[in-house]
Amino acid sequence: MAPKSNSAFMKPMNVSAELEAVVGKGPMPRSEVVKKLWAYIKKNGLQDANNKRNINADASLQKVFAGKATVNMFEMTKLVSKHLS
Repeated sequence: MAPKSNSAFMKPMNVSAELEAVVGKGPMPRSEVVKKLWAYIKKNGLQDANNKRNINADASLQKVFAGKATVNMFEMTKLVSKHLS
């Protein structure tokens, strides 16, 4: 049997409509949301060239990031969690 992972982190969560536009249809675990978010950021070249910790939001991400144009990766996690239930 596989070792028990952190179930809170792996538990599928409902994704808000704003976040769904970026990561796809939920429910999905938080880890999957973060993975898809980074895939979206990289695919669209939204990581700041000078400071890799910053994400320059496009229109879809601004809805997730409370209207902010730029957030750092630590702030991103906090903002994204508001879209999970």
